[in-house]
Amino acid sequence: MCRMNPRVDFAFKKLFGSEENKDILLPFLNAVLPPHDQIVSLELKNPYNLKDYEDDKLSILDIRAVDNQGRHITIEMQISNHLDYEKRALFCWSDVYAKQLGQGDSYTKLKKTIGIHVLNFNLLDEEPYHNIYKVKNLYSNALAFDHFQLHTIELKKFTTDMTHLKTALDRWTTFLIRANELSKNNIPTALSSEPGLSKAISVLETISLDRDERQRYEDQLKALRDQESVIRTAQILGEEMGEKRGEKRGEKRGEKRGEKRGEKRGEKRGLEKGRIEAESKMVKNMSQSGVSIDQISQFTGLSVDHIQNLIQN
Repeated sequence: MCRMNPRVDFAFKKLFGSEENKDILLPFLNAVLPPHDQIVSLELKNPYNLKDYEDDKLSILDIRAVDNQGRHITIEMQISNHLDYEKRALFCWSDVYAKQLGQGDSYTKLKKTIGIHVLNFNLLDEEPYHNIYKVKNLYSNALAFDHFQLHTIELKKFTTDMTHLKTALDRWTTFLIRANELSKNNIPTALSSEPGLSKAISVLETISLDRDERQRYEDQLKALRDQESVIRTAQILGEEMGEKRGEKRGEKRGEKRGEKRGEKRGEKRGLEKGRIEAESKMVKNMSQSGVSIDQISQFTGLSVDHIQNLIQN
């Protein structure tokens, strides 16, 4: 079985962002990108390097690459949601785009920039788990400003079972969600033919970590487990609250729509309460494990002030 969870952003970076694993990253990217945007080769601009982690230089665990067409690509695995993530995604894209130019360089040197966000939570109201965003004219519906492209892959929305996988991205998403069930000696037929996947499973099964790497990984894994546990509890509470409120309103109004509205409102309030509790529990657990406030901020995207308030309350 795979020894590491690829949804933990530290493990994601080590798996997809290492020079020796570019043959894993490339087919994964081609699974995300449209057929006309396929990549032949790429260069990692910030390959995984243990010394960078020891020196605390890597404040954001993302992957940056340039492909054979000169396009800049940034990939981020995000464990938990936090305030204004949509703005953060746009900021990350603009930061990569702007940094292509040096002082005195012409705008003609700017190349298309693609942002890919693999999210372990639901961010948007769009139903598909994979969405592609570009810029278009609202009057004519014509695409414009071709240098912008942003992808979201919301893992919680993916519900396809192993026997109904249709696309390469379906197979990679299955790997990200169910890696703990997979083994290099027993890869399901539905996944075995996908380029790069067999090696990805093998790497996660045999990967070794030193003490510092293991501590970082365990801290993030614990945060992921705490978050998912509290969210499950919140969902149950939300459903129960919704049923009770829906029954009362339905009795008063004599309409079934009272139940439905009550369920939705109760579930929404329960989920929000669960998100807040999960965030607080995650931060406190990381702090008690010896993770510094600055590192917690880097892992979660929360502000230092907000983290301090959560720890104190």
